[in-house]
Amino acid sequence: MAMTIKEEETREPLMAVEDGPDDHQSSREHPWMIYFSTFVSVCGSYELGTCTGYSSPTQTAIREDLNLSLEQYSLFGSILTIGAMIGAITSGPFADYIGRKGAMRVYTAFCVAWWLVIYFARGALALYIGRLATGYGMGAFSYVVPVFIAEIAPKNLRGLLTAANQCMISAGVSVSYIIGNVLTWRALALVDLVPCAFLLFGLFFIPESPRWLAKTGHQKEFETSLQKIRGKNVNISQEAAEIQCNEDDITSDTMSLFAGLYNNS
Repeated sequence: MAMTIKEEETREPLMAVEDGPDDHQSSREHPWMIYFSTFVSVCGSYELGTCTGYSSPTQTAIREDLNLSLEQYSLFGSILTIGAMIGAITSGPFADYIGRKGAMRVYTAFCVAWWLVIYFARGALALYIGRLATGYGMGAFSYVVPVFIAEIAPKNLRGLLTAANQCMISAGVSVSYIIGNVLTWRALALVDLVPCAFLLFGLFFIPESPRWLAKTGHQKEFETSLQKIRGKNVNISQEAAEIQCNEDDITSDTMSLFAGLYNNS
């Protein structure tokens, strides 16, 4: 009997380990909100691709309709990269200031407005302005979309979900090449508004990045957002503590860096 009791005492901890607490449950369960949030955000990546692919199939039609020279159309095609460079440089501080969702909402509205400028264009100047501005939105999406996905994804899905960013960029370019041979250049500009509509609508239903909320000190909203992404029955306490610890370490390192620079000066 003593041996039996001793065996049972040694088995009980093993049973507890096998069942396990819910500390790592968030890494095993992947509710639909993670995938839905990723799908919504990569509509921005698809929009980036459509901006890149727009000028190739429309060259002949635009030049004939608006009487553009080859040099004028070459400027129309290449000015996109200037806007993209400006957008990429400024998107980081802007997304840190108003949040990942807020930045995507602003950039999407920006792209909608300037696609309409291209659609209604009657001369080269309007084309240039619209192309430059959509390039700005394109460059901004190249930063904020992968950052948002990386911040909401669990560790074991982060690589897969962030890869969707590049996949959708390529898809946007390819689709523009294909349907651009069938549609008029003005109709193609309207079609390129579709991913913007999906993105603007979807942003009302997905949560903000928990890591950005933790970084900006919105503790209650941070926990609510993380719970919504991981699932209402998932224990997020361990992951929330890790995120908060990481953000505190980053803040501490940044303050130490600036303090060192100030003392050296």
